[in-house]
Amino acid sequence: MRVLVTGANGQLGKCLQKHSGNFPEIEFLFETSQTLNITSEEALANFFNQYQFDFCVNCAAYTNVEAAESKKGLAFQVNSEAVKSLAEQCKTLGTKLIHISTDYVFDGLKFSPYVESDAVNPINIYGASKLQGEAMISEHMDRFFIFRTSWLYSEFGHNFFNTILKKAEDRADLNITTEQIGTPTNANDLAIFILNLINVKSDAFGLYHYSNQGEASWYDFARLILEEKQLEYQVNLKATFSYPTKAKRPKFSVLDKSKIENTFKIKVPHWRESLVGLLKKVE
Repeated sequence: MRVLVTGANGQLGKCLQKHSGNFPEIEFLFETSQTLNITSEEALANFFNQYQFDFCVNCAAYTNVEAAESKKGLAFQVNSEAVKSLAEQCKTLGTKLIHISTDYVFDGLKFSPYVESDAVNPINIYGASKLQGEAMISEHMDRFFIFRTSWLYSEFGHNFFNTILKKAEDRADLNITTEQIGTPTNANDLAIFILNLINVKSDAFGLYHYSNQGEASWYDFARLILEEKQLEYQVNLKATFSYPTKAKRPKFSVLDKSKIENTFKIKVPHWRESLVGLLKKVE
């Protein structure tokens, strides 16, 4: 079995690389934006014709929520138009597509966990571009998985988890919002789930929600990181209700995981348990 992973330099891509060694019978091609430009239809066509992929995991995305507000064209090019081209190549060559989407397709006005059938209504450019990417997939192919996730973090790259640890090291003051409620999600958990799904050659296609269980504010997330690393006395951590940003963010974006747990017979870890587990492995 041969699997293509796009966006391999991102944190989910790196987590997939980290855990792929547990599946030696699968041949992985991990491609970055430098080695495979998914915004080029010609490059995609040539690449897919050169290799016959059983699965394609699309981790490539424009994820800078703030910058997307002023770079709408680029956000839609990567998160929608390129996804359409990818879906067309997968359909033509019989490749199963696994695509990563976001909780930001919702407006945050529900205040109870979102299920897959809830109405979507993104309130920022990033969310709108990711939602259009979902639509491109469902319009152009049938053999796909879309996994909406939220607040991804890992030991790799630039993310909230690593930022808090760095700020603590620098003994910086931290003002963290309590206004948004969602679920921090360990990218390692999502990567392992995806790899197992590929390994069993699942055909339970469709749209699913995958984030860790439970809910938290960004302040809760930061506080647990500092407490577990015994860094709370090095940092002046303050809770602030409102934190000004260019892009609007949903005030509540917790995802309901019932569908994915029931379909794949899995138990999704709680965010606290998963965060503590990763912190124990990070120096």
